Amino acid sequence: MKKKIMSLFLATAMVVSMTACVQKPGAASSGGTASSGESAAAGNTTSGYELALITDVGTIDDKSFNQGSWEGLEKYAKDNNISHKYYKPTEKSDEACLNAIELAVKGGAKVIVTPGFLFEVPIYQAQEKYPDVKFIILDAAPVDPEGNQVIKDNVLSIFYAEEQAGYLAGYAAVEEGYRQLGFMGGIAVPAVIRFGYGYIQGADAAAKDLGLAPGDVTVKYTYVGNFDASPENNAKAAAWYNEGTECIFACGGGVGNSVMKAAETAGKVVIGVDVDQSGESATVITSAMKNLGGSVYSALDSYYKGTFEGGKSVTLDASSDGIQLPMETSKFKTFNQERYDKLYEGLKNGDIKVTNDTVGENATDVPTEIVTVDLIK
Repeated sequence: MKKKIMSLFLATAMVVSMTACVQKPGAASSGGTASSGESAAAGNTTSGYELALITDVGTIDDKSFNQGSWEGLEKYAKDNNISHKYYKPTEKSDEACLNAIELAVKGGAKVIVTPGFLFEVPIYQAQEKYPDVKFIILDAAPVDPEGNQVIKDNVLSIFYAEEQAGYLAGYAAVEEGYRQLGFMGGIAVPAVIRFGYGYIQGADAAAKDLGLAPGDVTVKYTYVGNFDASPENNAKAAAWYNEGTECIFACGGGVGNSVMKAAETAGKVVIGVDVDQSGESATVITSAMKNLGGSVYSALDSYYKGTFEGGKSVTLDASSDGIQLPMETSKFKTFNQERYDKLYEGLKNGDIKVTNDTVGENATDVPTEIVTVDLIK
């Protein structure tokens, strides 16, 4: 898959000569943590840390968005003997994110990876403040104070077709026999919304293919307002399971840990998100994945090869193997590889069309024929 993603970047890259061939340092340093409020003493070395990642509101070991992105950067750095480090903002604010970016730049960063919506405004400012630094922003793009996207030549914006990954997860869940579904998102940001809307559409498609009647499948749907593993999120998931929900798509970093804990107690199941979370709990039957690590790896490779696609955004979908379910580790009894391959091919060639977050303001706006959506605010 990594090779396919890499070929996508290289095939579509605008062959624009960079100011000079980028030289890799002779020795690599292992990545470490530094909040935006701490001294970047570790980076004040002769060579510094050439590659950097700034986490969003989650942690680097969230088994989700941050970790998947970091693993791609870390692998590229280790494969090529490049110094690297990650930084965590002290709080959820533009100023804190900019401070963390400044630490990374002062620490020697030539390329900075920023996962998530939290960096839309900070990268808008940083791209002008640090024109010689390259930025890779994931699932977001720089926006000005009026909300307009402004992507400079030193920024590559990478989006993912989360709605397609969600579709596969929803379809598989219904074909597995689950009828009382749940979607527990973190914060209602575009990527989370796309996962959720796709999940509803996939469940509805499977229900139609199985000949179920309207109302036979229900989806409880909510955003908890954070990406945390918390007693409150655990209690909400436990309540859903106790009320009859069989399978919850936990879409929100640490929220997944809370849902998994509730599922373990209730004897129910969970769908993970972003990366393969099968190792986190025996309750995880599959994960709606996007190729975070592979896309970061390929973007970094394009930088060092002089084909960095600055000034634009790309969306990675099934046609570029940008999304998937990890069939090798999924715990399906009915949904099989043959069915998965057929659905995936339909997404690739456009026979299966999945609407994204622009379809409506609420999950109840997603058109369905069989599935009933219970929106819980």
